[in-house]
Amino acid sequence: MTDPETKAADGEGDKDAPKFAWRDLLLRVLELPLAFLDAVGATVLLAVNVIVWAIRPPYRVRQLIASLDFVGVQSFFIVALTGVFTGMVFALQTVYGFRRFGAEGMVGGVVAISLTREISPVFAGLMVTSRAGSAMAAELGNMRVTEQIDAIATMGVSPVQYLVVPRVIAAVVMLPCLCVLFTLVGMTGAYAVAVSLLNVDPGVFLERVRTLVEPRDVMMGLVKSGVNGFLIAVISCKQGFYASGGAKGVGLATTRAVVQSAVAILIANYIITMWMTDV
Repeated sequence: MTDPETKAADGEGDKDAPKFAWRDLLLRVLELPLAFLDAVGATVLLAVNVIVWAIRPPYRVRQLIASLDFVGVQSFFIVALTGVFTGMVFALQTVYGFRRFGAEGMVGGVVAISLTREISPVFAGLMVTSRAGSAMAAELGNMRVTEQIDAIATMGVSPVQYLVVPRVIAAVVMLPCLCVLFTLVGMTGAYAVAVSLLNVDPGVFLERVRTLVEPRDVMMGLVKSGVNGFLIAVISCKQGFYASGGAKGVGLATTRAVVQSAVAILIANYIITMWMTDV
């Protein structure tokens, strides 16, 4: 025999079940956007702290020089290698396409504008993300899980000023330099392929570069590079700075740093292009 009170309790439980089901469903639907907003908020707060600490003494000159070397000097080879082959392939494809219309004389100008405005800042940023951004996240993540960051804070030193600010400044300073390097070696590769292999007139090639490339094209590439450097450093340092969960957490933080930095570069590239382009 079933007790009436038990039946009543079961009936109330059945009535409450849909409420709990809808609540769980709502929490699952909101979990992803809430996590996204939380991550964006933490990144913005870290960026604000970086700007505040960057203008306050003491200035960490030794850490800044080491970061300049790591982010910039040690990235020269991979950026130059990527740039020369990008310029060569782009020239090859452009000559092949333009010869259909008898316009291969425009190759120099088109390649120069494309490298200066779009390809150089984006590709240089992606290369630095893969090499330096991942290393920033891994290094800071290892320091977090081994409590080295907590030890720095215990000694009365700001971890943001000591660890993050030099890396961000170095990325903002060195990314435009790497963008210029990418453009120069890319144009060298494009010239070699177009003139030496595809018989484009060298005088016409250089003349189109001189007449079509304007100062605002160069400025757009430099602005994009500086913004990309800031995004790469802040996102990578944020992922490492707040890493948890031991070695596995450091690996996840490094992966998230590379993916989020690459996405941020592409989004920023579109926004800056739309802002600086007269359509």
